[in-house]
Amino acid sequence: MREGRPQKANQVYDEDPLSGLRDNYSRGSVADFLSAKIRTGSRLSVVSAYFTIYAYDALKEALERIDHLYFLFGEPSFVNRLDPGKTEKKAFLIDDGLKLSNRLQQKRVARACADWIGRMVDIKTIRQSNLLHGKMYHVDNGGVEEAILGSSNFTVRGLGLSRRQSNIELNLVVDSNRDRQELKQWFTEVWNDDTLVRDVKEDVLRYLGKLYANQSPQFIYYLTLFHLFRDFLDGTRDLDEDLRRIALPDTHIWHQLFSFQREGAKAAINKILAYNGCILADSVGLGKTYTALAVIKYFELRNERVLVLCPKKLSLNWTIYRQPSSLNPFSDDKFRYDVLHHTDLSRESGTVNGIHLDKLNWGAYDLVVIDESHNFRNNRLATQRPGDSRRRRSRYERLMEDIISAGVRTKVLLLSATPVNNQLADLRNQISFIAGGDVARNATADAAFTEKLALPSVRKTTRIAQTHFTNWAKRPPGQRKTRELIAAIGGDFFKLLDGLSIARSRSQIATYYADEMEKLGGFPHRPAPRAIHAPIDLEQRFLSFEQLDNEISALRLALYHPSSFLREDLPDKTRADYENKILGGFTQEGRERILIAMMKVNFLKRLERSVDSFRLTLQRTIAKIDALEERITDFEQHLNDNPDLDYDALTPDQFEDPDFDREDFTIGGRRRIHLGHLTLPEWLKAVRNDRIQLQFLLEKTRSVTPRRDGKLAELKAIIEDKARRPTLNRDGKQNR
Repeated sequence: MREGRPQKANQVYDEDPLSGLRDNYSRGSVADFLSAKIRTGSRLSVVSAYFTIYAYDALKEALERIDHLYFLFGEPSFVNRLDPGKTEKKAFLIDDGLKLSNRLQQKRVARACADWIGRMVDIKTIRQSNLLHGKMYHVDNGGVEEAILGSSNFTVRGLGLSRRQSNIELNLVVDSNRDRQELKQWFTEVWNDDTLVRDVKEDVLRYLGKLYANQSPQFIYYLTLFHLFRDFLDGTRDLDEDLRRIALPDTHIWHQLFSFQREGAKAAINKILAYNGCILADSVGLGKTYTALAVIKYFELRNERVLVLCPKKLSLNWTIYRQPSSLNPFSDDKFRYDVLHHTDLSRESGTVNGIHLDKLNWGAYDLVVIDESHNFRNNRLATQRPGDSRRRRSRYERLMEDIISAGVRTKVLLLSATPVNNQLADLRNQISFIAGGDVARNATADAAFTEKLALPSVRKTTRIAQTHFTNWAKRPPGQRKTRELIAAIGGDFFKLLDGLSIARSRSQIATYYADEMEKLGGFPHRPAPRAIHAPIDLEQRFLSFEQLDNEISALRLALYHPSSFLREDLPDKTRADYENKILGGFTQEGRERILIAMMKVNFLKRLERSVDSFRLTLQRTIAKIDALEERITDFEQHLNDNPDLDYDALTPDQFEDPDFDREDFTIGGRRRIHLGHLTLPEWLKAVRNDRIQLQFLLEKTRSVTPRRDGKLAELKAIIEDKARRPTLNRDGKQNR
């Protein structure tokens, strides 16, 4: 053996001349046996499941003296056996018990080994897997034969050459001439049987050539990417097998998906299985609903219960796919998920899409799909009011407590093109559903991804990222460098995004799925909007926009400003309670002024939409004024019937008491005002003045019939023109 060959540190194998065992521990090693028996001109026959270039390098001095070696792989997956650390899931990993300084010699060792094999070695492999299990080393020195039989493979550890720790093996030196000759005869019979073995020498040399070849920078780059994303690639391969096993590729929804939607569905399923949830944040128009339907079908095929939570206005978008309708392209898939609305989280009873809310077991769902999940970006707790018999809960709290945390562990798929509206806390609060609890308040949920994503705290990760972004945004526009922002935020935040979300834009799809986009003709291009200035009244007898603006600006809208009519003689404490700042840092009076300004703008926006919308808004406002007058009349009658009642001592907090008389004659929303605290004659006078002005405007709108409606006439003309001259699709056919 050459000096410095790998060997267990401080280990000397003392061979007992009376013992035929070689265990690489206390009774000698197979490497020592081979070194002692190999002579110049020896002919070797070897059966082993593994072959490593490092074992060759360690025995190089002896192996270079031989005449020939016949090497038989006991397993057909011989390329993997060139390195026992290399498996289908750990490609390119080379580790045979050597320290790093030895492994860095790979190119030199591989080149020398390939040269040696080319000159002195023949290699074959067994054709059938798991057919041959034994290991054998036979040395023929010109008629003097030596052999050892047992468990040692042709590896550094298997031969007992490792400096750190060799395998403890069980090998027996064959000391009978008859047995040695019979072993050689058996080997020759197997070696020459083409039904059992095949020649793989050229395949091995080709593989070794890759090990010592000079690789291009591109190959090194791709190899680096492979290592970085190896776990993801392995998971995708496993998922593909799972999809085939449950027959998802046979469903109609799967066949309808474009390739980028299929990739998105598979990635979402992978993330849900790995991390308990996923945020699908593809841009508008990329088919998040179809992608989600494929994910839903996957879990339904696994006999899991699925709930879809969506805004009420989008209910038909989901219920249609469960119905045996001609509008349902996936009737044969027989979707069975339940559909409820975001607002149903505020209800305790009632029936929605055939589901009785008072009897529903919210915690029995295995997967919940939340459409428009950004509606749950606020984790604020519900305000508790004095006298409440039950704890009030926000929709966010109800979703978290009754669906996500209760019952079975619920997986989550969140759908939103805009998961972040104002700040990264929006994203954090949605990630909380995946974590199984509010990460801002629950330490266990906050640490949910410590092991799988190496992120000890979601809350801290998002807070640090938000701080860096805020500081970056404060810079002058010319000093904002995206690269600096990414570097400042660091890897943890992007690791969180990569692990839990999928977000792709149209430009990314067009770039990375160019072939498919070319076949489809690309995404549709929406023409630029046209500004059409249609007259309100074709007969030009309606008020001009400037006149309307003046009329609306002159409105006091006292209906929405009761706090300006508080009685001057109210007790100081009662008045102070009304004037205290409430939610948002505004006083009640300040909030009312803001509301009035918004209402005036809304009048004009409704007119901008159509004169009919403007008319409806005027009618509703007048109806509210009439209802208020009726309440004031009832209250004044109540005072006449009960002259001894004194409301002055009542405070706003008492109005929130559920035991308070509901014939309390209070008005308002969050902060209520008692009619007894107002100067009713002045308020009523101001409200009636508003009604007169509103009625005047209403009468003007009634004269603009559909025949005189300029915007309606312009719309009809555009539709008629499209019917006469339809646009053409990508195939040159008319769009009808």
